[in-house]
This record gives sequence, C-alpha cells and structure tokens, in this order.
Amino acid sequence: MLRDSMKFRERWNADEIDQWPTPQVLKDLTPHGTPGFDRDGSPIIIIPFAGFDIWGLLHTVSRADIVRMTMQALERYMKLAFEQSQKTGNPACRQVVVIFDMENFNLKQYVWRPASEVVISLIKMYEANYPEILKCCYIINAPKVFAFAYNMVKNFLGEYTITKIKIYKSDQSKWLPPILERCDPSQLPAHFGGTQTDDDGNPKCEQKVKYGGKVPKELYTSKEDSFNNNVPFNETEIKKGGKLKLAFDCEDAGCFLKWEFRTFEHDIRFGIKCTNKKTMESNEEVPLRRVASHQIDESGFIPCQPGCHYSVLFDNSYSYFKTKKIRYSVVMTTPLAEIEQAACENIAPLATEDAVEAL
Repeated sequence: MLRDSMKFRERWNADEIDQWPTPQVLKDLTPHGTPGFDRDGSPIIIIPFAGFDIWGLLHTVSRADIVRMTMQALERYMKLAFEQSQKTGNPACRQVVVIFDMENFNLKQYVWRPASEVVISLIKMYEANYPEILKCCYIINAPKVFAFAYNMVKNFLGEYTITKIKIYKSDQSKWLPPILERCDPSQLPAHFGGTQTDDDGNPKCEQKVKYGGKVPKELYTSKEDSFNNNVPFNETEIKKGGKLKLAFDCEDAGCFLKWEFRTFEHDIRFGIKCTNKKTMESNEEVPLRRVASHQIDESGFIPCQPGCHYSVLFDNSYSYFKTKKIRYSVVMTTPLAEIEQAACENIAPLATEDAVEAL
C-alpha cells in the first residue's frame, strides 16, 4: 500500500500540488471551507455538498483537474492540521472533522455515469492515500434519497472509515448536539448552529466557507473546442472483440505520456502498462477499465521513467456485437528540460504550451 501510494504521489506530483494553478471555476464553485477548530484543535471542514455541480464542472474542466483540486485541498488541510499539532502539542490535531451538509441534495446528477465514476475514484483515492486523517464525519440534513447513494458509496469505504461517519436527517435538534460536543459554537457558522457570522452578519460565513453553485453554461467546453488544440488526432474503428495497442519507449527523464480520446455512441476499456526493459518488471500505470468516453472526453497524462516501455491499450474484447469508432491522440512529450531550454531560446512555442499543459 505504501509503495502504491508513493507511486501515486509521484504520478500526480503531490508534493508540489499546492503550486498547481487551479482553474478559476474550481476555485469559485467548489464547496468547502474551514470556519474553525474543534475542542482538540483539529480543523473543522464544512462541505455544502448540494453546491457541487458535478455535471457543470465535468463539462468545463477535465476529470484530472477535479482529482488534482481534491488532492490540493486534502494536502492543504493536512498541512493545516500538522501546524495545529505543533502549536498545541497535541497529535490528535493531525486529524480533521468534516461536516457534509446534504440539504437540497439531488441524486439526478450522480446517475450520470461520468459523475458517479469521478466520485468513486475520489473515494478510492482518499482511502488508498489519505488514511487516518479523518477524526469524525457528520452527514447532516440527509434526504431519503441519500440512503440509496450512500449504500453504493460505502462499498468503496473501509470499515474503519465507516465507523467514523454519523448520518442525520434534516432535524437540527438531532445533529447539532453531537457536533457541539466536539466543537465549540464559536468555531461554527450560525447557519450550522454556531455563533460565527461574516462582517456583514451573514450566518453562512461565506467569507470562510464556499457554497459552490451552478456552473454557467457559457463556461462549458464544447467537444469541438477540446479537439482544436493543434494536437494530431487519429480516427479508427476497433472491431467487436478486438483491441488497439500503441507502444512507446521512454529513453530520457522528464517525458510525459499524454492521451485524449473520444468514442462515438459506446464506451471502451482503456489502460496503460509500464515494463522496465532491464528488469522486465511490469506495472499498471493506468488500470484497465471501462470509461464512458462516449459521454465525455477522456484525457490525462503520466510522467514516464527512462528505460521503460509503455503499452497503451484500447480494449473492445468484451463487446461481441459492437464495433467502436474512436478518435484519439496519444503522444510522448519531449523531455521537459529540452522544452524549457527551447522556451528560453524562444524557438518552440507549441512545445512550451504542451509542457505547461502537462504540468
């Protein structure tokens, strides 16, 4: 688990994720915030979940952007919790208290397959790479339909994590007392039963907690825009029961393997395997799985290791009746050091744009 997590952190550049330029729409419309600290000094995180417009965000930014944004928030909260433990001398501060407000929760968005896949991938990422940072989680104002969603989600949570989750219906007299046992009212917004307000008297404390909201449709990225970026694309058909394999060799440090593709009408399996040419040891860099690339464009990148062979697979072997049409671009970039040098010499502007996008 530790080795896998280290590879994960290397792949996503987790140690420097705080420097990642978060897209403005994620800054403005991702609901979360820290109004204060519990009685031990641990950070209190409030997430008004109904403000998370997953449909709109996935039509504006990539899945990878949402993963990076989530990692960035987790890393910042971990840093804040560690600083608290140093101030108070209490190791218990290194965990966080989370309050999920499910008021006005709408399950409709999460019936959409790309949305449910993103949520599940974020839960798996948390379980595999951020264990034991959760002290307690209060899910409040949960409507009846939430039970259906939670029954699906909890299959991806560890038993120990589940024991830390407390779920309450829309009855403040039920959920407020246990929260106040752990958190002083001065550390909570008045909207959640505390005493905090903004300078203008706003009980929601929107200066500290972002409530998200609908993504304006004018910010949506069309499919045509996604593919008009001077990147060469290929179109082909993968026969029923067939596969499309692409091979790349990495000889220099600082290279990235980037992909972007779309299928028409039907999904496809996609995965990437890395083989060390010297030791012949193989690892799944991107686990083979079905992706709903007919509903939303699939894109991403991984850093490559020198002396390794990378196999990219589009797999339609599970389909006995349907041929899949696919438009794709899979490229291995020039080593980053060469790109930076070329940028300084002002001779390769397009390569520089690729490098910035990769980072």
